[in-house]
Amino acid sequence: MEELPSITVSQREQFLVENDVFGMYSYFDTSDIATQKFMVEIQRDKQLDYLMNGLRQLGPSFSSLDANRPWVCYWIIHSIALLGESVDDDLENNAIDFLGRCQGSDGGYGGGPGQLPHLATSYAAVNTLVTLGGEKAFSSINREQMACFLRRMKDTNGGFRMHNMGEIDVRACYTAISIASILNIVDDELTRGLGDYILSCQTYEGGIGGEPGSEAHGGYTYCGLATMILINEVDRLNLDSLMNWVVHRQGVELGFQGRTNKLVDGCYTFWQAAPCVLLQRFFSSQDIAPHGSSSHMSQGTDEDHEEHGHDEDDPEDSDEDDSDEDSDENSGNGHQVHHTSTYIDRRIQPVFDSLGLQRYVLLCSQVADGGFRDKLRKPRDFYHTCYCLSGLSVAQHAWSKDEDTPPLTRDILGGYANHLEPVHLLHNVVMDRYNEAIEFFHREA
Repeated sequence: MEELPSITVSQREQFLVENDVFGMYSYFDTSDIATQKFMVEIQRDKQLDYLMNGLRQLGPSFSSLDANRPWVCYWIIHSIALLGESVDDDLENNAIDFLGRCQGSDGGYGGGPGQLPHLATSYAAVNTLVTLGGEKAFSSINREQMACFLRRMKDTNGGFRMHNMGEIDVRACYTAISIASILNIVDDELTRGLGDYILSCQTYEGGIGGEPGSEAHGGYTYCGLATMILINEVDRLNLDSLMNWVVHRQGVELGFQGRTNKLVDGCYTFWQAAPCVLLQRFFSSQDIAPHGSSSHMSQGTDEDHEEHGHDEDDPEDSDEDDSDEDSDENSGNGHQVHHTSTYIDRRIQPVFDSLGLQRYVLLCSQVADGGFRDKLRKPRDFYHTCYCLSGLSVAQHAWSKDEDTPPLTRDILGGYANHLEPVHLLHNVVMDRYNEAIEFFHREA
């Protein structure tokens, strides 16, 4: 008797995930309109309750994150900002005071008061303070000591160490340059040889690994690409190969995986979608057509891309309110003239399925009681909440050629009730907070 072919553990896990995801999609597709609208709605009140409660008090099970406390602050406060909300004065002052106690006397921020300064927690602390906004938060950062700390982390190979005597990798390079860019302390010493190091981490697949010789990975690809853009050396990368790799990380589940042959994970909604948009906007600015992405292009044209989960009888999905931006009622000859090309010129078709990605996050990652998760059957956590919401924002704004162009209603699964604040793609902080910080730190220079 012929033996049935065996499957690997990876194949079995993939089949189980696909079964869960397609089961959820099938339930959604066969539900009535009222149920569908509820399922794809961001439950803002539940999300804010989950986030605010976490910021006020965490239980004993979070003790394993004792060396990551600035990260917890960032994940929560950034998520709140994405939802268009802010913390009250007491929580804001407590956060600024706590992060001040994490700041080392010789620069940088540790994972908690008295802990070793570390580039990752420094990045989280700076982004948190930028997100809180205001002079008190900004002025709490010791820019001079931070510049000294970054220089101490600089290695002779062009890269950066995460901490004193720590590992050198692409993550360290990104966090260092992101901090320096926002604080306006970038100099030749910090950027010297950095492009060479990032270039050495791009793999044969096209993505970027954590260090030379490592496998291409979504998080490191974002870090490497963002770093190269920040230091104005992005054209040194093989961008066609990079684009080809990243767009093919979106799988049949419509979410993104982090590496080849790995499972879908909600956090890569940001880590992979952001590079897609960064690359496409770069190609567009150079008037270059990206190669290798046509087979994975998004859902049709600008006229018909609303088919993912939008019902023609749903008034919230109507584009009537978009028409004002496409017309000019006061033309020179006194007639109403529609200038649809004015707005269309500010739009671009994404190279990934932006509405499909939103579908995965809202149906498979969102938790009804608040928070987001990796995938169905997984628990919620603040990390996935932060990067699922960040990626949702990226997907909602993916049809815009730049951060100043707002999305249309049909770009947002669930309609404008789900609209999230736009993020700065190179730093992952809300745009208006970023602009406020940049203005402040340029005055301080």
